[in-house]
Amino acid sequence: MKKTGAVRIGISGWTYAPWRGQFYPEDLPQKQELSYAARHFRSIEINGTFYGLQKPDSFGRWRDETPDDFVFAVKGPRFITHLRRLKEIEAPLANFFASGLLRLGPKLGPILWQFPPNMAFDPDRFDTFLSLLPHDHDGAIALSKRHDERLKQAWLKSDGHQPIRHALEIRNDSFRCAAFIDMLLRHKVALVCADTVKWPLLMDITADFIYCRLHGSEQLYVSGYEDEALNIWAERIRAWTGGGEPDNATRVLDPLPGRARGRDVYLYFDNTDKKLRAPIDAGHLAERLADLMPRSHRNAA
Repeated sequence: MKKTGAVRIGISGWTYAPWRGQFYPEDLPQKQELSYAARHFRSIEINGTFYGLQKPDSFGRWRDETPDDFVFAVKGPRFITHLRRLKEIEAPLANFFASGLLRLGPKLGPILWQFPPNMAFDPDRFDTFLSLLPHDHDGAIALSKRHDERLKQAWLKSDGHQPIRHALEIRNDSFRCAAFIDMLLRHKVALVCADTVKWPLLMDITADFIYCRLHGSEQLYVSGYEDEALNIWAERIRAWTGGGEPDNATRVLDPLPGRARGRDVYLYFDNTDKKLRAPIDAGHLAERLADLMPRSHRNAA
């Protein structure tokens, strides 16, 4: 009998002024927005880590403000992916892991590494980067200890025991090649399935979990998802969590054989700009998959 993977549907970030009085009650204190959102969704992407290093106390507060079964996805710093473009990143990578990620403990979910549209696939550069990524908490602690003096507060311990997962979001067609997919398979890093009008939509499975980001069906960061599109995504998730693959998925390589254990699926709505589409769409998709959700999260959104 196949074991079904876990499903976590959420949103990208939680601090958006237009959501006030819409998703968030008008009188809700801003400091309670995370705890409110975390009662509706099983996971949320942390956006702030993309723009700069956070402090251990922030990670500790986020952990304390969320339910026990909640998981964060954490965005890797743009300093590494966009500014350094994976060159000379050993110390910045150590600083990132030592900045407090491990204080999330069992609530530390996948780490998202997103790359700019003008960054093409460089096999040597990406292979070196993937080789540096830790896949468990012991490895993350060892890497964190290599932080430099630019990091003022370091956190070098963890009470988490789950694997540390990584996912890459690419935005350039040069990655649509077997060499890149093989590299991800070798390093056990997931290829983000990104739904967008601008960037490649690939569904090659390269790890033991699936990471999806839905940026907008027609207009980047704005457009919502209607019933037909949500039904398609629900069927894809059912295939992945059951150990299979969706029909007619766009891939670089041939599909993998089915497996007895289903894959965990993390899916985040990033259509967060201006309109209230992300939490609405996430809620509607979660309703379609209620039978795969823990009872505590059914109908929460």
